[in-house]
Amino acid sequence: MEYQLINTTWKEDKDTLSKVRHIVFINEQGVPEELEWDEDDNTSIHILVTDKHQTPIGTGRMKPNGHIGRMAVIKKYRKSGIGTAILKELLKSAATQNLKHVYLHSQITAIPFYEKLGFKISSEEFMDAGIPHKTMQRTL
Repeated sequence: MEYQLINTTWKEDKDTLSKVRHIVFINEQGVPEELEWDEDDNTSIHILVTDKHQTPIGTGRMKPNGHIGRMAVIKKYRKSGIGTAILKELLKSAATQNLKHVYLHSQITAIPFYEKLGFKISSEEFMDAGIPHKTMQRTL
């Protein structure tokens, strides 16, 4: 599968980043819209993935404190390595910023994905937007 990773900002690519998140989180997973958008988008590093036709198909972000989140890949493109590519790009950015560790709040169903990339569970289960999660972290 041919795709492109783009390091970007919310200011540059808000429309395309929000399109992917709207499809995955709001439409597919039922996250309330008011919980999806926050002020952290303005200060986060964003990764946008587009297919060969420049259609947005994936995204992820990292806050300045190393909190990775809003990882989303359009359903028909999952299991094709896009999520791994997004996460590796965010980890590269974290290393460039000399962060010592990163963390994320993983949906329970995504824990095996993050474990394959070196993340370890560091919390009990909690609910976020009505979806069970656990905090996971990774030392860089």
